[in-house]
Amino acid sequence: MDSAEYERKIAHRFAAFDQDGNGYIDRADFDAAAARLLAEFGTKARCDKGQALYSGAEAFWQGMAGIADVDGDQRVNREEFVGGAVKRLRDSPERFAEIARPFLRAAVDVAGGDGPAGSAPVAAVERALRVLGAGGDIAGVAARSLDADQDGRVAEADAVAAFSAYFTVIEPDA
Repeated sequence: MDSAEYERKIAHRFAAFDQDGNGYIDRADFDAAAARLLAEFGTKARCDKGQALYSGAEAFWQGMAGIADVDGDQRVNREEFVGGAVKRLRDSPERFAEIARPFLRAAVDVAGGDGPAGSAPVAAVERALRVLGAGGDIAGVAARSLDADQDGRVAEADAVAAFSAYFTVIEPDA
């Protein structure tokens, strides 16, 4: 796949982060995602899981801004996202995983409810994906595919690896 095709596909993924659709990614997008997840799962912002989710969202934002906010305006536009965050991470998806891990760990714990830490039921992951903007069919397929050992739960490690791959590794069209 050529660079132009890669950039086109990655630009499409920009919308997943631009939660309010205003044309750039900023701290408010990460805070909004955290707030929606907490509301969906009836988790209070001031409890340990809620605080962990907001801290994870802030860490994710800081990591992304540090890589992609070229002009220092505290927001990442589509060009910065494609040119900065993704191109720099294209050959290093594990770096993107480390930036996202605190947020994803906390999101899995929120979705996991009172179950074992570090995993969440497939149905809860599907709900979380819908809340974050994935369509119903896509959310269901994605959640089921994340259950690598088919035990009905999605492990944090599987969620982090899949998330990182989705945003950094673009497969050619079949």
